[in-house]
Amino acid sequence: MSIPFPFTAVVGQDDLRLALLLNAVSPAVGGVLVRGEKGTAKSTAVRALSSLLPPVAVVPGCRFSCDPAAPAPDCPDGPHEAGGGTARAARMVELPVGASEDRLVGALDIERALAEGVKAFEPGLLADAHRGILYVDEVNLLHDHLVDLLLDAAAMGASYVEREGVSVRHAARFLLVGTMNPEEGELRPQLLDRFGLTVEVAASREPDERVEVVRRRLAHDDDPAAFAARWAEEEAAVRERIVAARELLPSVRLGDGALRQIAATCAAFEVDGMRADIVMARTATALAAWAGRTDVLAEDVRQAALLALPHRRRRNPFDAPGLDEDKLDQTLEEFGDDEPDPEPDGPDDDGGGGGGRPPADDGPQGGDASGPERAGDGEDAADPAAPPPGGPGAGEQAPAKASEPFRTKVLSVPGIGEGAAGRRSRARTEHGRTTGARRPRGALTKLHLAATVQAAAPHQRARGRSGPGLVVRRDDLRQAAREGREGNLVLFVVDASGSMAARQRMGAVKGAVLSLLLDAYQRRDKVGLVTFRGSGADVALPPTSSVDAAAARLESLPTGGRTPLAAGLLKAHDVLRVERLRDPARRPLMVVVTDGRATGGPEPVALSGRAARLFAAEGVASVVVDCETGPVRLGLAGQLAGELGGGAVTLDDLRADAIAGLVRDVREVQDARGNGTRRAA
Repeated sequence: MSIPFPFTAVVGQDDLRLALLLNAVSPAVGGVLVRGEKGTAKSTAVRALSSLLPPVAVVPGCRFSCDPAAPAPDCPDGPHEAGGGTARAARMVELPVGASEDRLVGALDIERALAEGVKAFEPGLLADAHRGILYVDEVNLLHDHLVDLLLDAAAMGASYVEREGVSVRHAARFLLVGTMNPEEGELRPQLLDRFGLTVEVAASREPDERVEVVRRRLAHDDDPAAFAARWAEEEAAVRERIVAARELLPSVRLGDGALRQIAATCAAFEVDGMRADIVMARTATALAAWAGRTDVLAEDVRQAALLALPHRRRRNPFDAPGLDEDKLDQTLEEFGDDEPDPEPDGPDDDGGGGGGRPPADDGPQGGDASGPERAGDGEDAADPAAPPPGGPGAGEQAPAKASEPFRTKVLSVPGIGEGAAGRRSRARTEHGRTTGARRPRGALTKLHLAATVQAAAPHQRARGRSGPGLVVRRDDLRQAAREGREGNLVLFVVDASGSMAARQRMGAVKGAVLSLLLDAYQRRDKVGLVTFRGSGADVALPPTSSVDAAAARLESLPTGGRTPLAAGLLKAHDVLRVERLRDPARRPLMVVVTDGRATGGPEPVALSGRAARLFAAEGVASVVVDCETGPVRLGLAGQLAGELGGGAVTLDDLRADAIAGLVRDVREVQDARGNGTRRAA
């Protein structure tokens, strides 16, 4: 077994260290979510925490870690008699992002249950993590159905496994610790709120500290045992301090003054629900116990707010995390009249491991206009030698401010896919409404009872069954075929040319794209952003799950120059081709935001038409958001939509209360085009 990096040897990241230690003192705090860039010792610190936790008393032989002092009456391995027990180290169980449902909650053998009436249950990771730590690295990439199971277990403190009337229940109370890189996408709000605390981490910019990180990492890799021995005394001191804080915790007094400060702070920052108040109260109490005090002070409430509120005050994925500390101090001062006097002899709370570590080392680690052109505004006639998107130069205008986002109509991909779980387009999934039955391919997961009975019924006489009952064999079992929703790749292709900046149009365009990004976040999509202006196109954001990264790119998007529509479409085609190789099951939806003009490059109209027909030939679902304004409209975006084989919608019609059915089946549009009729969905 590999020797983990010692917790007390990790460099920097004081907030991360403190949040993990507070959860070790009081598991009721509710876990911690660690957000930060890659390579900042998030996983190292979390894995090191398990060695600091006190041993856990368990019933011998119980696979569900029952407490011998109060064994669960409905334990599948029970019943157990109270008393006795053995001690073992606290477990840290890692949940892989790609884990199956059976791996998480446990597997119930349906075949034996039906044929023999035996509940053969193999515990999953939730059972292993009971009374320990459940660690999810890259928790924001966890599939939605696993998130739902985690939410249920965290809310009820138990896990239920039910398959066609056969059920098993066991206790599942664990400390939930997750790490994530925000660049890869945000968490669902429901799961985000389940984490008691959150911490933002970043790599140090101090050369001396970075040198120390590298030095310790190399020393550990060269000789893990010797490195751990050097830090054994510090580790033991922190372990003893955790035990002492746990013993002191029931004696800590949370006075009315501190409660008023907690309630006032949550109200001032407009957090939803009451969970924030409860978590702040538990965190402030744990902070006092960690500091060796029996009274909660204003400094405890302040620190609790900084750890418990940042992830609860975000209203949408584009809000920056964090708290206004000046506002926090003002609220605490206004409601801090009843604060008790601090005890003079309490140990200083440095947020660290304590116990005589070296002070300096203490902390966790961490175009040519020739040829026919579509008509354009005067702004589109800028210097044809304008630089490609993203760089300053002739014809470039200052970035426009986006208008307020709004709720958009649902854009969906026609047909039925088999991509990652989401909330946009129809797909064959393991979860959703039952649409039929099929023979199982591999292990049976969702039994279709009626189809199984129908398959077994004709063979009962041959199987010697003449009375009531049913003999079911393996060949009779039928898997339920289900239909749910999938997430798609929504690729935005945004016209940033001079014509789009005319009449202050770009602010409305950015507001529309921002609204569609918010919709993509809610529907669990990946998003990408291609922009075109001047003499070429640019991939402003490769496909990612981080819609806030796309919003940031959109906000700083400059405009100006000609309209190289063909270059934008060809760049989008390249992006989709590469992404199809990476993730063949995820179907794309291309959203082209433009007024339809093509003025950049040789033969711009003809070339853009040929580029658009590439998407129609491949059956790529697409929508053109028509940004043309003014009393006289040329309908060029509608022509582009017809060549793409998709639909067109105006900015005004994009709102949720304006239209229905924006994306039609590609074959229907192609049939209409063949009859000389151009459809706009």
